[in-house]
Parts: sequence; C-alpha cells; structure tokens
Amino acid sequence: MPKLLIVDDESDIREFAKRFFLKRNIEVFTASGGIEALDIIEKENPDLVLLDVNMEQTSGVEVLKKLRERKNDVKVIMVTGVEDESVINEVNSWGVRGYIHKPLVLEELEKIVLAELVKK
Repeated sequence: MPKLLIVDDESDIREFAKRFFLKRNIEVFTASGGIEALDIIEKENPDLVLLDVNMEQTSGVEVLKKLRERKNDVKVIMVTGVEDESVINEVNSWGVRGYIHKPLVLEELEKIVLAELVKK
C-alpha cells in the first residue's frame, strides 16, 4: 500500500485530504508542521509528501531543504495558495515533483498524487 504524508497547518485541509486518500487505499499520515513532518518521514518513509509552502512554525521550503540536506530524496509536491516566482524557483532547485494550488481541486489533486505514487 502506498504511503502519503500530508503536511499543512490547517487541520481542515489535512483531514479532508486524509479522508479522500484513505478511500483510495493509500496509507495516509498527517503533520501540522515541519518538525513533526521530518519525524514522520524518518519513521514511516512515505512514498510522497504533500507539503504546504506557508506554515506558521517552519515553512515548507525549510522542510524541503532539511530533507535534501539529509540526502532524503522522497517525492515532494508543494501546496501553495500564493504564486511566488522566487519560491517556485527556489524549491525547483531542491527537487520537487510539482505544485498544487489552493483551494484544492479534488480531481487535480487525485490525478497528480496517483500519478506520482505509481512512478517508482
């Protein structure tokens, strides 16, 4: 069963996406912030991480940098509500698989996530 980690500081988004993917036979973990996300990634080794760019404690960009500095090449899709060219360029240099924009469109979310989970 594929493993997905959803990292977002908005609990309603985390829980909504979690329920959505559990129904698709995907094992789902959630984290409300960067430190929690890094711990889960280390323990559970997910196949894919949906990582919010803007979070209160640690930004998604910082989480991504820490992952790559630790030589962790887990697939990451950034989730953002803001179009910021400088952020996009920065995270591209750290190796992301793509972007999903808020508000989340379920069909788009499902298509992107399932496509990444079947790629090995």
